[in-house]
Amino acid sequence: MNEAVLARMLDVLTPDIVANLKRAVELGKWPDGKRLTREQLETCMQAVIVWEKQHLPVQEHSGYIHKEQKEGEVCDDPSVVEKPVKFLH
Repeated sequence: MNEAVLARMLDVLTPDIVANLKRAVELGKWPDGKRLTREQLETCMQAVIVWEKQHLPVQEHSGYIHKEQKEGEVCDDPSVVEKPVKFLH
C-alpha cells in the first residue's frame, strides 16, 4: 500500500473504526456479508497494526502474548548447555 494513502487513512481512524476493521479481518468479511479481497484484508491488517502501535501499550496489541518469566529462569543464559535427548526403547 502506498505510504501516503496509509498515513491519510491512519489520520481518520478512531477506536471504533479500528474495532470494526479487526472484526472484518477476524471474520474475513464486511458487516454486510461481502468477503474481503486479499488486498482489503492486507490493508485492514496493516492499518490495525500501525494504529495499535501508535495508540496502545504493547500488551494491548493484537496478537500480544504475555510470557511470565519464572523465577530463576533465564532464556538467553550462555552458560546453559543443551543436551541431546535420548529415547529408550
